[in-house]
Amino acid sequence: MMQPSNPSEETPETAATSKTPARSAATSAANSAANSAAVLSGASVGRLSLYYRELHRLRDSESTNVNSQELGRLVDVSPAVVRRDLSALGTIGRRGVGYEVETLIESIGQVLGSGKKWKVVLVGVGSLGDALLRYRGFERLGFRLVAAYDSDPRKIGAVVADVPIYDAETMEQSLRSERPELAILAVPSENAIEIAATLVRCQIHGILNFAPTTLKLPGNVAVVNVDLASELQRLVFAVQTQHQKT
Repeated sequence: MMQPSNPSEETPETAATSKTPARSAATSAANSAANSAAVLSGASVGRLSLYYRELHRLRDSESTNVNSQELGRLVDVSPAVVRRDLSALGTIGRRGVGYEVETLIESIGQVLGSGKKWKVVLVGVGSLGDALLRYRGFERLGFRLVAAYDSDPRKIGAVVADVPIYDAETMEQSLRSERPELAILAVPSENAIEIAATLVRCQIHGILNFAPTTLKLPGNVAVVNVDLASELQRLVFAVQTQHQKT
């Protein structure tokens, strides 16, 4: 159930425009979000992604509005942080109403690039890669896995979750033909740098790297390094900190 809205979720400006049609308001908010994206921190962008996920669930449950308390509870941050993140997009809630779910989806989607379809390839179809191929959440957010690559003859030629697996030896030629924008790297660390160099040559714009090595790429290629072992260490630190408090 939605919690009572915070009185600070209204300004004279929003009160004056409260009768704006939803589609018009959403479009205006999305444009404002695009202009504000450059000032967002990495932490804010991470939270926006979580808000975006929960907002889709709210829309699926036919909720039309949400306030900062409820949205904060869903992603485990304070209402003040929610309001600060959303105000950076030019989005301010209204007293007694909160935020329009559809408007927030459009505003945040504009910042996260979810308004377009992104072609994605996966390199490395081991246990992690196979699980990523089978994950159904990518398509909903605008990410379409178009191909996967591996060097294991037993996997080459197979199709997993409608995604064909090709020989890694043919990857460069295939990428130049397919022209994807993004790549997911799920290979051993000793192969990651060489494969990343190939991806860069093929004009990949961004790499999500699950290999346990930090990739340093040219400035025109974005990279997010995800080391699962390091994340487990962070989790252990959090657990130990909690135990010390008790």
